[in-house]
Amino acid sequence: MMAPRSQWQAVFLVFCLVVLASHRSVGKRSDVRHITDGNWRQILEGEWMVEFYAPWCPACQNLQSEWEKFAEWGEDLEVNIAKVDVTEEPGLSGRFIITALPTIYHSKDGLFRKYQGSRNEKDFISFVSEKEWERIEPVSSWVAPSSLLMSGMSALFQLSMMIRQCHNYLTEDIGIPVWGSYAIFALATLFSGLALGLIMVFIADYLCPSRRLRPPPYTFQRKLSPEAAKIFKKLEDEQETDEEDVSDDEPDKDNAYDDEADKEDVSDDGAEDDVDNDELAGRDYSPSSVRKRPVHNVAENDEPEL
Repeated sequence: MMAPRSQWQAVFLVFCLVVLASHRSVGKRSDVRHITDGNWRQILEGEWMVEFYAPWCPACQNLQSEWEKFAEWGEDLEVNIAKVDVTEEPGLSGRFIITALPTIYHSKDGLFRKYQGSRNEKDFISFVSEKEWERIEPVSSWVAPSSLLMSGMSALFQLSMMIRQCHNYLTEDIGIPVWGSYAIFALATLFSGLALGLIMVFIADYLCPSRRLRPPPYTFQRKLSPEAAKIFKKLEDEQETDEEDVSDDEPDKDNAYDDEADKEDVSDDGAEDDVDNDELAGRDYSPSSVRKRPVHNVAENDEPEL
């Protein structure tokens, strides 16, 4: 009777150990968060330590155990531990400019700093607890992951991955030769460039329209009857005759104006000559008038003596 009881106790103990082990393993897996292109903006708030890795990288494989141990301290240190698989998320690798693997970033309220220390649990803990990250210069704002420039870089990396997947599909699944795949991409690039250029021309013409020369309005000429045509021609001849008379009268008027001007000049010159002659006459007779005495005065002075 004791043997079956002990067996049941042993089975129950093994079951409890398995449950605890599975629960612990599940807890360990939940300590490290997986960041994707869809939820990466959550690392802009709070404090984070993010690892960028690739499954084929030997150094990344050696780091995983230390990273898992460090993640167990995340709750005590009040820091979130995460990792990014660059093979699955090429957009994030372009957004964070990942040039070497593994790469670790520290984020604090949207400011990113690149970790350059040793890759072990102890150094990770001291880096966060002692705030060693404050001695590191943060990434410049214009190359920050949330900047417009890095958003464009992320889009380019995603486009390159899509092209690679299409190339693999054409060559492996469909069986198109490699040169055929390259020819397809070349034609697609050519036509997309033409379409983009045409769209840009339309946009530029809409925003800055050029001046267009409008054709002169068409004047409808009604056909005249012979009598009306004769009258119309007679009016034109009379108008031309009047214009010729006016043009002939203009020189006569000019000559008349010139003659009148000459007469005025002559009269002005004559008047000036008369004035000059009078002045000269006055100057000639003034001395004689002074020397001659009046006759009546002489008679009074020459009275006969008694």
